[in-house]
Amino acid sequence: MNNDCTYCGSDVTAHDPVFVAEGVDDERQPVGRFCNYACLTAYVDEEELTSGACCRI
Repeated sequence: MNNDCTYCGSDVTAHDPVFVAEGVDDERQPVGRFCNYACLTAYVDEEELTSGACCRI
């Protein structure tokens, strides 16, 4: 496994990294690593990962 940022390709160990995982069955599977929250936010925006998502109150 490498240490490249999923968004920008920089070495995440040189920054304050954010690791993202999702639940698969009863285990967590890594799905991304980012230099910081700025790279994570930019990735979410560019991939339109929030499109169609809504919260119900």
